[in-house]
Amino acid sequence: MTDSTATEDARSKGILWFFGSLLGVTLIVMLVLGIWWGDEPDTFDVREAAVQYLEKSGSDNMPIGFVYTNTLAHMAEVLMEKPGGYISNDVAPPGVFLDNIRSWEYGALVMLRDGTTALRNHFARDQSQSVEDKDLGVAEPYFYYEPNSWALPSSESEYDKGVKFLHKYMKRLQNPTGDERRAQFYSRSDNLWTYLEVIIKRLGGLSTKLTASSDRFAGAAGILYDPSGQKAPQNVEEFEKGVGKTPWLLIDDVFYEARGASWALMHILQAIKVDFEDIILDKRAMNTLDNMIRALQNALTPILSPMVLNGNGFGITANYSLAMANYIARANASALDLRDLMNKG
Repeated sequence: MTDSTATEDARSKGILWFFGSLLGVTLIVMLVLGIWWGDEPDTFDVREAAVQYLEKSGSDNMPIGFVYTNTLAHMAEVLMEKPGGYISNDVAPPGVFLDNIRSWEYGALVMLRDGTTALRNHFARDQSQSVEDKDLGVAEPYFYYEPNSWALPSSESEYDKGVKFLHKYMKRLQNPTGDERRAQFYSRSDNLWTYLEVIIKRLGGLSTKLTASSDRFAGAAGILYDPSGQKAPQNVEEFEKGVGKTPWLLIDDVFYEARGASWALMHILQAIKVDFEDIILDKRAMNTLDNMIRALQNALTPILSPMVLNGNGFGITANYSLAMANYIARANASALDLRDLMNKG
């Protein structure tokens, strides 16, 4: 072997080693980022978050409705500012592969949308013939922008606009300037009753999808019946052709969607506990609300397994979806009780 040939071989091996090392380092970095970005955000104290916003704005006036509105805005900020930012619209690795946290974001976003809609259509209006608040009328549609748009405009930019208009409403709720009309927040039982109707349907839908992870237990959620309610499928094959069992590859997505929804709804209920305190105490419903909040807190128990397990019955492995469905169902039962209490004189 000549010297030139040996030099060429060494150069080729060096190039291969360089690109191999670069690929290895890239994969390690992607793995570390994926683990970091895929971690669920921590919970926060809704009252403390409102106080911190007051300190930033240089005010100490916290009117009724301020904590609720700030909670919605702060949840949106958490979605956009958590490690990795908002991931549902990522088109590059590692974000594009993090389907669990993307499902988590969607679950939280749905609850954020419902909470903002309730604020615009009910909490900020004193009667059906009243005019909606101008800032909330602008803020709400921004949160309904598609969750996976990465450019022109991006989802984050639209949600950020929604946050800004929520903050404008909060300022008018505190102390309007110039000719601005003071914003209103009506913490009435009928307003809360209307919002609870939406929550009940959301939790019921999540519980049904979670239970559908196992056809053995699907009947408990009532999903074995066809939409007309006339008859149930006679066997598993017929069942899977209808509403169907949750596909195995989507079980973790449904589970994390429920986790995200539980995270968002828990904070919204804690804010309701502050701003609707008088009416809740008057209806003797505080214990019911606390039970609902505790059920959602239990649904956020840290996960010890690196993957969502889907065992059967009393087998060796757990079924995370059925455990989550239990917590969601308990929260839904409390929501039903709370709705009935709000409807009583």
